[in-house]
Amino acid sequence: MVLFINILKKMVLVILIVVGIVSIIGFIYLQQPQFGKNPSGERLERIMRSHNFKDGKFQNLEKVLMVPEGYTMAGEVYRTFFGNNPRKFPVDSIPSMKTDLLSLSSEENVLVWFGHSSYFLQLDGKKILVDPVLSGSASPLPIGVKSFKGTERYTADDFPEIDYVLISHDHFDHLDYKTIMALKGKIKHVICGLGVGESLEYWGFNPEQIIEKDWDETAVIDETLKIYTATAQHGSGRLKTTDNTLWMSIRTAYALILIELELENIERYSEKSPCKLLKSETYMVICNF
Repeated sequence: MVLFINILKKMVLVILIVVGIVSIIGFIYLQQPQFGKNPSGERLERIMRSHNFKDGKFQNLEKVLMVPEGYTMAGEVYRTFFGNNPRKFPVDSIPSMKTDLLSLSSEENVLVWFGHSSYFLQLDGKKILVDPVLSGSASPLPIGVKSFKGTERYTADDFPEIDYVLISHDHFDHLDYKTIMALKGKIKHVICGLGVGESLEYWGFNPEQIIEKDWDETAVIDETLKIYTATAQHGSGRLKTTDNTLWMSIRTAYALILIELELENIERYSEKSPCKLLKSETYMVICNF
């Protein structure tokens, strides 16, 4: 019995040492710049005044179900990683076209979709980039979500100066550290949700470049172009914490940017495209699927 207790004590000690070492390594790893910084100071005070911020976090207007009713998280994890999903990955390179963004006429109105929620728009000569992810990865870890073959067509060198970068929220598949740093010298302004500016300043952006908005606010670009931040149903966070920065312009998992543009006869882009230009007298609606 004494021998068993001694062995048990040694096992517990070994487990505690391993857990301690892993915790220290994890803490040190999370200090890397790609994980950003939590809002503080005046920025945090502004966040706390928001009607959408309660109990230390931003809140959705309705409860978010992590899995549909009748399903379990364990079951979904098993189905995703171990289930029989024959169409889980493409069997060949994804068909795509590359647009020469550096040679676009300033008189053209253009929309280019890069995949997921990343878009380039040129509207009345103004160049706008939405949720750019060009690094080939949507994870801060060496392992994680990788882009499919054929989708890595663009690098930062392919882009002209960007008037406005729109960041819907700070999840890694929407705010990519490698991409934003590669484009940093070409970006004039960034429009994002409350709190996201803390990470941007940490990465070297000037406060004057950053426009942070709450839900249902407006960024007036000029007399003809306004950007509205719409109420959203989603979440945020870069592993350190969750929901301490605002997600905006999201419908379910899809980013929705409303851009008021004084144009006539905006034509429907495509019924089946993941990005649509909906015909309207004054509105161009971009749906990121």
